[in-house]
Amino acid sequence: MRIITGSARGAKLDTLDGLDTRPTAERVKEAVFSMIQFEIDGKRVLDLFAGSGQMGLEALSRGALKATFVDAGREAADIVKSNAKRTGLFERSVVLNTDYKSFIRGNAGRGRFDIIFLDPPYDSDFVEDAIARLQRADMLEEGCVIICESDRKEPFLAEGLTLRRHARYGKVFVTVLEKSNQEEE
Repeated sequence: MRIITGSARGAKLDTLDGLDTRPTAERVKEAVFSMIQFEIDGKRVLDLFAGSGQMGLEALSRGALKATFVDAGREAADIVKSNAKRTGLFERSVVLNTDYKSFIRGNAGRGRFDIIFLDPPYDSDFVEDAIARLQRADMLEEGCVIICESDRKEPFLAEGLTLRRHARYGKVFVTVLEKSNQEEE
């Protein structure tokens, strides 16, 4: 696993051993970043189920202003820190070892994000729950893009969010949602 392009292009990333995490496949990551490539520069990113941190680090490498990485696993948080240091992106990274509910509850109203990556365990209902909690906590900037990775054939939908794209990459499905600007409605 590596950073595809940008300031840390080609940097190798460590991943967790075992079956507890499932890194995003290179093909899926390339597809996701081609969808949002012109929306990254200067943005605030949230990688909510960070794992190795590869999605948030890729965004930082491509010009994102800051990335917050959240993972409930201590080993995952340590790997994200190590990967952020290896890529030279640590200064623009915030790495938190906590579960997504605690993070959202503790940060409600304290800041918003422009791009959010949601890639929780596939056998969970965390995507829908996380989106609802993020909306209630007012953590979505106007125009926020939420990228959800899952094994679910149907797209995720939520009130106040527009379905921008739902695509299949092998066994993986990617749903891209966007928070509509209030003035446009």
